Amino acid sequence: MKERKHVERFKKLWARTGTRMGFVMLMVLLFWAKTLVAYFVDFNLNLSDPFQFLIILINPIATTLLLFGLALYFKRARFFYPFLFLIDILNTLLLYINVIYFREFTDFMTVSTVLGYSKVDQGLSGSSLALTSPHDILYWLDLVIVLILMATRRIYIDPRPVNKRVGFAVTSSALLLFTVNLTMGEMDRPQLLTRTFDRTYVVKYLGLDAFTVYDGIKSQHTSELRSHAKKSELSGILKYVHKNYAAPNKQLFGVAKKKNVIVIHLESFQQFLINKKVNGQEVTPFLNKLYKSKATYSFDNFFHEVGQGKTSDAETMLETGTYGLSQGSLFTQLGNDNTFQAAPAIFDQSGYTTAVFHGNVASFWNRSNTYKNLGYQYFFDASYFDTSGDKALGYGLKDKLLFSDSVKYLQHLQQPFYVKYLTVTNHFPFTLDKEDSSFKTPNTGDKTVDNYFKTAHYLDQSIKEFYHYLDKSGLAKNSLVMIYGDHYGISNSSNKSLAKLLGVNPDDWNDYDNAQLQRVPLMFNMPGYTKGKVEHTYGGEIDVLPTLLHLMGINSKKYIQFGTDLFSSEHNPVVAFRNRDWVSPGYTSIDDTIYSNRTKQEIHPTGKLAKKIAAIQKHVNQGLNDSDSLNQKNLLRFYHPSGFKTVDASDYNYSDGLQKAEKLEKKLGLKSTSLFSRNGDKSTQSLYQTDAPELNHKETDSNRIKITNQDDTSGK
Repeated sequence: MKERKHVERFKKLWARTGTRMGFVMLMVLLFWAKTLVAYFVDFNLNLSDPFQFLIILINPIATTLLLFGLALYFKRARFFYPFLFLIDILNTLLLYINVIYFREFTDFMTVSTVLGYSKVDQGLSGSSLALTSPHDILYWLDLVIVLILMATRRIYIDPRPVNKRVGFAVTSSALLLFTVNLTMGEMDRPQLLTRTFDRTYVVKYLGLDAFTVYDGIKSQHTSELRSHAKKSELSGILKYVHKNYAAPNKQLFGVAKKKNVIVIHLESFQQFLINKKVNGQEVTPFLNKLYKSKATYSFDNFFHEVGQGKTSDAETMLETGTYGLSQGSLFTQLGNDNTFQAAPAIFDQSGYTTAVFHGNVASFWNRSNTYKNLGYQYFFDASYFDTSGDKALGYGLKDKLLFSDSVKYLQHLQQPFYVKYLTVTNHFPFTLDKEDSSFKTPNTGDKTVDNYFKTAHYLDQSIKEFYHYLDKSGLAKNSLVMIYGDHYGISNSSNKSLAKLLGVNPDDWNDYDNAQLQRVPLMFNMPGYTKGKVEHTYGGEIDVLPTLLHLMGINSKKYIQFGTDLFSSEHNPVVAFRNRDWVSPGYTSIDDTIYSNRTKQEIHPTGKLAKKIAAIQKHVNQGLNDSDSLNQKNLLRFYHPSGFKTVDASDYNYSDGLQKAEKLEKKLGLKSTSLFSRNGDKSTQSLYQTDAPELNHKETDSNRIKITNQDDTSGK
């Protein structure tokens, strides 16, 4: 009896497919189902909690209903059904080519990729057929079955038009559902669309259709800016840059010439951690030692200047000498196609090998594409390391393992080299497996603040182990090691909890204190050097590149850079924040409110001081505006510094880094300058000592991150 009722209910439900509204809902349901197949089988969307799982279930519905529902506005059946099938086929094609593309590149196709405009994402390779899978039939089977059912009249064609109000109701419902979907996405990932650091996030929260439209709008905006750009627009920028240029310090210019450059990027590391004690424990004992060493120039008034691009903004300033964008990340928005005259290319053309070591996926912040346009020869991302089991956290390989495991690649690079290490363990939410640290945290009542000290201590230990290797291997004496913090770790919302540990009354904490807390460390360490000291000069991340180039004996004057040499007597000590606030030795401006650094109180400038403040603000605004114009309009394509060769991204492939380095060693023979060659063709891995407990853990099938390399087309 029950079975008969179920059968009758199904027949009634199925009969609705013979109506236009019912047919639309059937097609929406089928497309929703195959989208979920893509989400859970082919795409790696990194779901971390039930809320994200719920969003995944919802996000295909709104855009699918919106697109398929357009068919309801056609009165005649001969237009209604073909149009609906056309939309379904096109949407399925979009879904399927992204499935194939993701299998090869671990990324989603941008509009520029689809249209063939990108120099880097050159569509699918000749191995596309090998990327197909037996279950791919599921992406097309529904269309075939529906057509058969219509041909055999199991689904009837409904000649009756639908009232326009019904079509409008469907469209309105789809838009409302999308608004709910977007709100849920913003709840879980604030600034989802303005601070896009990985295309996967947009697909995860809003769906593939929404991502494609969003990317298309961004591409069109960028295209319009660039199409109207003229070489003459460089004149104002060049005038500002030349006027702002600071000649190098004669005593320090070239002090590290021809040395290796090792950049250590301290994730979320703030200046207050230096020399800080918690529960009687030094948080960063090794970095404290480096900071005070006579072999180091350290800066105690150095500020990060990142915007929404966070880490990628810090890299933008370090590598290009230009600011990050006012919204979003330059890496993700412009990194595929922009012309750069960046540090990797400058060093490469000065005889250096260039490389990055990073334990996260290559696509994060669009690094795999941007690095090619910056001119990096090698990028050793997560695919080069064992990140299985508990060896990695959410943002990549743990720092001790990154430094340790990088040796097998570093030792094969020709010297001198310019290499960058991007650490990740000291990243929000500052979690660490219990076996990795016994550091006793404070008890502020805010777990984020408390755990921050533990992960910072772990990072300090990681660098100490790496330095031990540099000393043992002989690299230290022939290297300049630059260490810097990329951005804040504790957000302004948690600063009052932090205030107690800094000896400040939380009730007295204000915006001025928040601004001053944006200090991050900057150190130039040259083992064997004896004239180092702690500098009190005010500066920011925009000043790093000209400072580094001058230490290496490379004059920055011919390049368009917005910072100035921190050691120069002509250095401008005004630090511009991305939101147009600023800090200087005497005053701080926050939301147009001026504070005296001496009294830490708000002031109301008049007369000469008011003019001075206005001049500083004008300088800050012009620098940010000119930098945005330069990057958004890609004006560097019109600028050709003497002796600099334009970077061609197609020259680089990051899938076989070790093999390339070893091949070059063999080709050079006795002329090879790699550490491996100079060690008698013997590995230096045994010189590395680490107490990372994960070294004793076997490789497993489980992984906290996805480790596919976009340039690896071997199918492994």
